[in-house]
Amino acid sequence: MTTTVHGEVARGALVVLREKRLADARDDFRWRSDAELARYDAARPFAATYHDYLALYRDELAYPSPYRHSLAVEDLHGRHIGNVMYYNIDTARREAEIGITIGEREYWSRGYGTDAVQTLVRRIIEVTRFRRVYLKTLDWNGRAQRSFAKAGFQVCGRSRRGGNSFVVMECLASWLDDGG
Repeated sequence: MTTTVHGEVARGALVVLREKRLADARDDFRWRSDAELARYDAARPFAATYHDYLALYRDELAYPSPYRHSLAVEDLHGRHIGNVMYYNIDTARREAEIGITIGEREYWSRGYGTDAVQTLVRRIIEVTRFRRVYLKTLDWNGRAQRSFAKAGFQVCGRSRRGGNSFVVMECLASWLDDGG
């Protein structure tokens, strides 16, 4: 019997996507402060204190942006293992960009990221009726590119930002309707 998780938004084979909670702040701070995880995101690690982070986190929960939505990723046992988000929401073009962090390393390369991305994409397309979901991943991150390909994404271009090179990948709603 499957138990519904408080704040559950969508469920995959390995993960549950749910609304963020204040209790997630400690994990999020740890992941955002981690130099290796920041490198995978082409970002700098968060360098301020947990107290400072918590203030920003509370504001984000209290005043969510209409152009960005972040969800927690849990395994099926209720452990918070990462986050997914969609942002750069463009209702006129009917598309959004997504991102993912699996912060708990023991969940890497085990299908959790792929399942979280597939679950998020299906949810976005079902709820918004967007026609396209896209992402950018560092050109040297082959593991992420393979995971995104397994989730139904195809390479559609390249971009540069801040001295980094990215592979742009997309998933079209029509691909989901016709099985790929």
